[in-house]
Amino acid sequence: MKPYILAIDAGTTSSRALIFDHKGNQIALAQYEFKQYFPKESWVEHDAIEIWETQVKAIKEVLFKANISPDQIEAIGITNQRETTVVWNKITGLPVYNAIVWQDRRTAAFCEELVAQGYETKIQEKTGLVVDSYFSGTKIKWILEQKPENRSMAEQGDLLFGTIDTWLIWNLTQRQTHVTDPSNASRTLLYNIHDLKWDQELVDLMTVPTSMLPEVKPSSGIVGYAQLAEWNYNIPISGIAGDQQAALFGQICFDAGEVKNTYGTGCFCVMNTGEKPVKSNNKMLTTIAWQLNGKTTYAIEGSVFIAGALIQWLRDGMQIIESSAEVEALAKSVENNGGLTFIPALAGLGAPYWDSNATGAIMGITRGTEKGHIARAALEAIAMRSREIIFEMQKDAGVVFSSLKVDGGASKNNLLMQIQADLLNAEVIRPRTTETTALGVAFLAGLGTGFWKDQEELKKIWQKEAAFQPIQNENTAKIVSLWNLRMGKITTK
Repeated sequence: MKPYILAIDAGTTSSRALIFDHKGNQIALAQYEFKQYFPKESWVEHDAIEIWETQVKAIKEVLFKANISPDQIEAIGITNQRETTVVWNKITGLPVYNAIVWQDRRTAAFCEELVAQGYETKIQEKTGLVVDSYFSGTKIKWILEQKPENRSMAEQGDLLFGTIDTWLIWNLTQRQTHVTDPSNASRTLLYNIHDLKWDQELVDLMTVPTSMLPEVKPSSGIVGYAQLAEWNYNIPISGIAGDQQAALFGQICFDAGEVKNTYGTGCFCVMNTGEKPVKSNNKMLTTIAWQLNGKTTYAIEGSVFIAGALIQWLRDGMQIIESSAEVEALAKSVENNGGLTFIPALAGLGAPYWDSNATGAIMGITRGTEKGHIARAALEAIAMRSREIIFEMQKDAGVVFSSLKVDGGASKNNLLMQIQADLLNAEVIRPRTTETTALGVAFLAGLGTGFWKDQEELKKIWQKEAAFQPIQNENTAKIVSLWNLRMGKITTK
């Protein structure tokens, strides 16, 4: 048995690579940001070639930092920004269009057409998803319609589709392996989460040739072998999971009713619902968490499109902070939000509103408003949007939980975590390793080769770093009441 697992964490703004040992310790991390393209309002794109190149750089650098060679890596796990869509020519290896990012809203009108034509219920029953431009299927259709040759090449079998996991695996395996896993497939609007296969009726509805679609493999188990040009050693790729499902696994939420919330570019709260899908009556998403040892585990998810991206906007757009880490100190410079409510709809609103056309707002500004009030209101907005989806999720599952496990970059913000505990009136638990997305897919990869024996062994690895106990006061009640009042004005226009 080799001593290390390599986790590839292909995020929305950066390519990352991490090394974990058998005790789940993070040995090294390398990260390279890549460019975000905004060609039109509400359009978001990435250069898939740049994603591949930065990912290779991250892999090489993390091995250098850890001072290890490829032959010391037992297996590779890949986790990814999920719905981001790549369509490429399998002969040349080149994308026919930029990767269309999950945040992109360009197919919103087509989604509205599908709803108007009465497909909403059928799509939800088959996929567990709402009809929204968030998901991959409509993005594939849009790319194929941009040039006549795109459609003809696709129908001839020369084009391939993949989310970022598929794109990276295809390149890592020298263009030999075109696969994904159920957690990613279930986010396409094309995969039947009950029959566990691509749904022909939905594929036809989106006019996507089936030859483009990757083979769906279990989340844990060897699917191919990675070999970069200079390596003399092939490394098994034995773990695949979408980023939020990977984080759920990395938080050891193995039992039905356990919940985690990841504070990344967006905020994603996921509840394990066990081996049976739970239909949401509150516009949450029913999704596949992972497929392991012949069993499929399902989850309910609520998505907030803008979370950490809100802090980035304060940095890059408003320029009231120079680095994201400064927001906590700035928010602490005031006692409360000064009457402000920040509606973080910078890319529409996700669950439970699913309003593609909603825009952001800062309400309650007076002559006394300071930068600190804006910073504090921004943190409260992230926590309030999380509160909304968590409460709706509890209704669907019929479970009221007493604690929330948290991870992601913004979970390191102690003030945000305390605000979250206060607004939920529940304990918020942060693990020792906040890189739970990468750790989760490392766990899946390790289970796939026997690096770890079983899930019971993984439970012994997970450790708590901090816990935030709720404090109820007048300020908490005021945040909630103002939010409900002002959000109502935004969402009932």
